[in-house]
Amino acid sequence: MGFRVLLLFVGLMALALPLPAGAGPRLDAIRASRELRIGLTGDYRPFSTLEGGEFSGLDVDLGRSLAASLKVKPRFVKTSWPTLSADLDAGKFDIAMGGVSVTPARAKIGLFSAPVLSDGKTPVTRCSLVERFQTLKQIDQPGVRLIVNPGGTNEKFARAHIHRATVILHKDNGTIFDEIVAGRADLMITDAVEARVQAKLQPTLCAVHPDRPFDHAEKAYLLPKDEELKRAVDSWLAEAKRSGEFARGWKKWVE
Repeated sequence: MGFRVLLLFVGLMALALPLPAGAGPRLDAIRASRELRIGLTGDYRPFSTLEGGEFSGLDVDLGRSLAASLKVKPRFVKTSWPTLSADLDAGKFDIAMGGVSVTPARAKIGLFSAPVLSDGKTPVTRCSLVERFQTLKQIDQPGVRLIVNPGGTNEKFARAHIHRATVILHKDNGTIFDEIVAGRADLMITDAVEARVQAKLQPTLCAVHPDRPFDHAEKAYLLPKDEELKRAVDSWLAEAKRSGEFARGWKKWVE
């Protein structure tokens, strides 16, 4: 009887001890497979773009850097804004990157890394219409056509603030700005970083007060509920910012 009690005591003590570094189940699986599966939508410049079957962008470069820090190879997995949380929850990839906004709904199914950057929603429109769309009150008027991609924080913002203007759902975020250029929509409300990048790519488009967005939100990487994986990602991100790697990527893809 005494021996059995001793075994029980030893077992309970073992459970109480902290796990060794890298003992998170998902992190262990990543190392065992020698592969980091990175979920990207491929439709959100400057973070990720999918063209000709190849991903490119700021978080593609940073994803490769993260994989190298874990001593594994990166594999990029296509996802979408409407299915991103469900795909992560289903184990289709190990981390969601590519400009993911921190939201309570996403926090319920996973863990967020330390913040990557802080941003906010601002309009992007044809340069001739900039003065017309300075405020939400000006935008939310009958006859105004606001275009939005479904399933993400852009649609959520539009549904919360736009009630009188016409909201046009456009499923392809890669071509959504072409609709504004062509005059089939008047504007889009999106993250200031995307507004700036699209204004650089499309000479007829202008970002409306990107330094004074309508709101503020953080972007981070979305992970499964594995604290060890989060610690590894946070450690890599801190070093990427300290070393200037993040700043160099930002200059390459944004400025």
